Amino acid sequence: MKRSLAITLISLLLLVAVGGGLWLARGQLALALMDRVMARNLAADPFADLPDGLHVALCGAGSPMPDATRAGPCTAVIAGRRLFVVDAGTGASRNLTLMNLPPARIEAVLLSHFHSDHIDGLGELLLQRWAGGSAAAPTPVYGPPGVETVLAGFAQAYSLDRGYRVAHHGPQVTPPAGYGASAHMFQLPEGGTGLVILDEPDLKITTFRVDHDPVEPAVGYRFDYKGRSAVLSGDTTPSAAVEAQARGADLLVHEALSIDLVNRQRAAAEAAGRTNLAQIFADITDYHTTPEQAAQLARRAGVKFLLLNHIVPPLPIRALEGPFLGEARSQFSGPLKVGRDGDLISLPTGSDEVRAGRRMSAQR
Repeated sequence: MKRSLAITLISLLLLVAVGGGLWLARGQLALALMDRVMARNLAADPFADLPDGLHVALCGAGSPMPDATRAGPCTAVIAGRRLFVVDAGTGASRNLTLMNLPPARIEAVLLSHFHSDHIDGLGELLLQRWAGGSAAAPTPVYGPPGVETVLAGFAQAYSLDRGYRVAHHGPQVTPPAGYGASAHMFQLPEGGTGLVILDEPDLKITTFRVDHDPVEPAVGYRFDYKGRSAVLSGDTTPSAAVEAQARGADLLVHEALSIDLVNRQRAAAEAAGRTNLAQIFADITDYHTTPEQAAQLARRAGVKFLLLNHIVPPLPIRALEGPFLGEARSQFSGPLKVGRDGDLISLPTGSDEVRAGRRMSAQR
């Protein structure tokens, strides 16, 4: 009995000693962890851990409504070793960095439309690509008519900052010619016909008109890479064009708004006398898609995986995902996920596999 008690006491003393030692060494352990994270994030090939294929990552799964777990709309698409970003909402640059998708590696930015929540992180993203990669040419930014106006505004707003950066870091680090963006405006044909904006042997990008009235035009995008395909709806009501582009696709990333949860927001605003907010909550339900409608569209189109983004309203706790989805899971028998920042869907070439995972170096 005494021997057993002695062993227990010794064990406790050892645990206290080890714990105390770890506590005292916590700063050094944190520095070692920091070094490892920086080494990974600054690696020559940030995509080395990805198989050849088409990969879609949510660098922002949220909306204009403040959400502690979801940044503004932003989707990264990796085709082989080529990085594209669709929309650039608040927090886009920070999340891309946390996901080890360096803004310096962005080949082009594609905008779905010009609502503020889809472009309010664009200035920072352009700056990070320029300075972080010593870009020698402006960032190509694709979009429907109006993209040139948006980019001109950012160029003016950041003109003083441009001067500061060049003066401080020098033209070798921040080449003046690489500042800002170049507008690549496209005109969509009438009707539901898509427009190919990039057509190369292994990669094709198609844009198509969606319905987000009174926003006109608003577009979605389809990416095809070595036999794998992903469709991004952009902001829209249920759209025949989205359904046509998504037919047989491996992945559909579709926006989603729960009318029931938004109506609860509206009721709370009315009870608080916030009539302006109540009206906004009423208005937004008529130009988005519910989770059930997105699920029905995905079923009809025969997509393999449905990822919901542009989540409205915010879901501060995971338990709200069930009420948010409503009957969506019964409408679509395939994998369905409520998107969060850092979600990664991988579509390896040479297979039909769809892998769902995470790519975020910090908890969100």
